[in-house]
Amino acid sequence: MEHPDHPFTELFEQLGLASDPTAIKRFIDRHAPLPEDVALPDAPCWNEGQAEFLREALEEDADWAEVVDHLNTSLRKG
Repeated sequence: MEHPDHPFTELFEQLGLASDPTAIKRFIDRHAPLPEDVALPDAPCWNEGQAEFLREALEEDADWAEVVDHLNTSLRKG
């Protein structure tokens, strides 16, 4: 089964966040660096629904997993 590719902007839309490049950069700048001992879905910047979406995407290796991994990597840099 082939997984569709989701652009980074679409992930932000799915999370209910502003998805233009400036807003994405601002979000990452504001919340990075995420400590290594905090799992992405457990970061304080998410509401319950966002955290659940991220958790499911990673646990189920869903078609969103690759772009969620990209978000995780982006938030670890700082």
